Amino acid sequence: MEARMNGPANPDVVTAIQHLYKAIHAGGVDRRLLSLVHLRTSQINGCSPCVFASVESATKAGETAERLHNVVAWRDTPFYTGQERAALALTEAATRIQDGAPGVTDEIWDDAADHFSEAQLGAIVLEIAMTNFFNRINRATREQAGKTW
Repeated sequence: MEARMNGPANPDVVTAIQHLYKAIHAGGVDRRLLSLVHLRTSQINGCSPCVFASVESATKAGETAERLHNVVAWRDTPFYTGQERAALALTEAATRIQDGAPGVTDEIWDDAADHFSEAQLGAIVLEIAMTNFFNRINRATREQAGKTW
């Protein structure tokens, strides 16, 4: 499969994205957790370049291979904290918004709110949204795995 676009991104879009990521990282959420959120979102959407990039980023931030390999089955493993589980549940609910899906229920939100401040929740939600944004662009343009940004 070949990528459909090879040109550079619009500089205004790049600047806007940089500002959004600055806001995400100012939210006080550990980079490793943000990488897990990015990875789980990208797994759900089948976005190979984002799966690749999130594993690379998480590894550089000190994440273990054991946890990265098991994030797809986080509910059934002992490798994640309550805080991480709340973030991953929020990630899945906010990403799976197809017809008929319940989305982010009050129970999921309240559990996340028990673990994170409002600023941290904002950062996590924005990370989920940005990852979904990139997943959709990458799927539409057939971006290939192997790149990190």
